[in-house]
Amino acid sequence: MNFDEKLNKIRLISEKMMSCSAHDRDHVGRVYNLCLTLAKGKKVDLQVLEMAALLHDVGRELEHNDKTGKTDHAKIGAGVAENLLKDLGFDEAKIEHVKECILSHRFRGKIIPKSLEAKILFDADKLDTLGAIGIARSYVWVGKNNAKIYTDVDLDSYVKENIEGGVFGRIKDKSRHSPQIEFDLKFGNIKEKLFTKEAKKIATERTKFYSDFLKRLQKEIKGKL
Repeated sequence: MNFDEKLNKIRLISEKMMSCSAHDRDHVGRVYNLCLTLAKGKKVDLQVLEMAALLHDVGRELEHNDKTGKTDHAKIGAGVAENLLKDLGFDEAKIEHVKECILSHRFRGKIIPKSLEAKILFDADKLDTLGAIGIARSYVWVGKNNAKIYTDVDLDSYVKENIEGGVFGRIKDKSRHSPQIEFDLKFGNIKEKLFTKEAKKIATERTKFYSDFLKRLQKEIKGKL
């Protein structure tokens, strides 16, 4: 079995393990394509990057279904990757590299991406939360969690009441959350967290688009437009 055949098997397994439409096969496909875009002209292990991109969210469903907030989809994904890649005959070094990419891709995670491949995956995954697609995904999340279209809250008080462990912690009651809160706490600052200059450039445009949308939404909600 050549690499393309192995990659196709990985893709099929990944698709079977996807969760909601905010983290489905389309999200994985977009992240995969962004990874290839960000990797252009760089000396990267494309095999590692492609496999990590396809497997980075396979633990999402288990994390979503765990109401305790103790399940980490990145750790689950790394475990799935290890077992799968061993079965496909990849060497230990390659497997550990893929695991490093998956373990460090979380925005709220404590593991910092070290390899270039891990940094590219991190950047690509975060870019998919911004721009037009980011807005669309946000409202898919709203529908799934019976959350708010828009809320006007004091952020400091909200974080103390509804975010466990500070700004980047677990949301306790998702029905109180909204895209606007998530933008103010997280999405609006993503550019500063990215590693590659190409991703930062894309993030600049996408962040402005999302911000402009929220400003327009606020005016419509208040009857000004």
